[in-house]
Amino acid sequence: MTIPKYELYGTQRCPYTQEMRDWLEFRGCEFVEYDVESDPAALERMKALAGGQRAVPVLVEEGRVVEVGWQGRSCIVG
Repeated sequence: MTIPKYELYGTQRCPYTQEMRDWLEFRGCEFVEYDVESDPAALERMKALAGGQRAVPVLVEEGRVVEVGWQGRSCIVG
């Protein structure tokens, strides 16, 4: 099993998470997705990686945050 290069932190209700997911799939990127509203541990990991950031989507590449939000837009999570 290979470890995906990308991690996508987002929510089911956020349209920008959906847009980033579509973009990753279009590019053929392997990624694992975490819903931070239904997975408290994923929310804590996202906040730790992104310096307490609560905006989604968050794209992590090889352990490093490379994008917060999608094209300047984001949703805020609890």
